[in-house]
Amino acid sequence: MRIGFGSDIHRLAPGRRLVIGGVEISADFGSEGHSDGDTLSHAITDAILGALALGDIGQHFPDNDPKWKGADSREFLRRAADLVRQHSYSIVNVDSTVHLEGPKLRPYIEQIRTALAAELGIELASISVKAKSGEGMDSVGEKRAIRAEAVVLLALSDRRQFG
Repeated sequence: MRIGFGSDIHRLAPGRRLVIGGVEISADFGSEGHSDGDTLSHAITDAILGALALGDIGQHFPDNDPKWKGADSREFLRRAADLVRQHSYSIVNVDSTVHLEGPKLRPYIEQIRTALAAELGIELASISVKAKSGEGMDSVGEKRAIRAEAVVLLALSDRRQFG
């Protein structure tokens, strides 16, 4: 088994889309970033890459590469999940937390979980997404940033273990 941790933070800005886990959230602002700024997808991608000891998201999808300008971060998740399979592992579970002062994410959590499960090719029961506010403190609480963290557990696939 292998475990990986990922973390990501983005500034918030008016006039941008707010995308979290592949789901567009209704807001007057969004994440700044070279890609679509999907902080949760970035954290999960980073956790997967870390569990595989394959570096980080910046090595695989550099922010100075025009190819990734405005990219849909679901592509990062799909590519990371492909790497898991290529290395004869499977994703056991993902536990994640999104830190955002507002809007409240509770109405979107099941939609986000469903989207992530589909992109990663795993069961819905294997995805946990939690939401926290910044309680008025730090860049999240001051509504200047969104932050996400994720932990991913990988296990050797049956194919590798038995043959």
